[in-house]
Amino acid sequence: MKKSITITYNDYAVSEQVANLLKEKLCRAGFDARFTYDGSEELLVAIGGDGAFLKAMHDFHFPKIPIVGVNTGHLGFFQDIQPDELDVFIHAYQNANYSIQEIYPLSADIFYKDRVRSVKAINDIVLRSSLGKTVHLDLRINGTFIECFRGDGLIISSTTGSTAYNYSAGGAIVDPSIKTLQLTPLAPLNTNAYRSFTSSIISSWDSDIKIGTEESDRNHISLLLDGVQKHYNDFKQLQVTTCKESIHLVRMQNYEFWNKVTDKFL
Repeated sequence: MKKSITITYNDYAVSEQVANLLKEKLCRAGFDARFTYDGSEELLVAIGGDGAFLKAMHDFHFPKIPIVGVNTGHLGFFQDIQPDELDVFIHAYQNANYSIQEIYPLSADIFYKDRVRSVKAINDIVLRSSLGKTVHLDLRINGTFIECFRGDGLIISSTTGSTAYNYSAGGAIVDPSIKTLQLTPLAPLNTNAYRSFTSSIISSWDSDIKIGTEESDRNHISLLLDGVQKHYNDFKQLQVTTCKESIHLVRMQNYEFWNKVTDKFL
């Protein structure tokens, strides 16, 4: 039986071209390459930028099979393969000349109305006002009250997400071998009237982070899960920790985190 591989891609013409070319090359190499997903595959290929990679993870409910990225976007932090490296990738994959990077998503429970919704995010969860105004957030870590934060909002990022929105907001870049959760404030108020933390808080990956809102803010809360915004009425509390089940990202043998950081950011 042929080993099956699913290819997914964004709606840019160059991504579709690369997807069709990769499908043709994989079929010639003896694989059952397809554009549909049913869970029986041994590999998922996401073609596009980082947004396409994140969308595939959410669309396919954080699959347990390995995922590899082909970069037709701009940053391509998740993607290891360039469009002119398809043959190199196929040869490396056939010969198991690659490594697997385990990525641990965020796991969160959203308490609102009379319900609880459980969600995951690869990079980050952002809590802020849907009205673009200052929010008042009660922050607790491992049951300890930290403060009533006042500002535009808070970013909760995984280690992987430290190079995403967190970095743009002034947060720390964290080596992926160090498992952490990071809280980064957005435009915190730090005046004589209000005192809010102004730099990132980095805690262990198994920390229990709880963020509640004041009554006046409960109908005006938005959460961004990996950049996708959801509005919640009667929002009460967000509880975040790290998912203990990882996703498996295929990395070529020449991958090194700090090389990619210096290439993409510094």
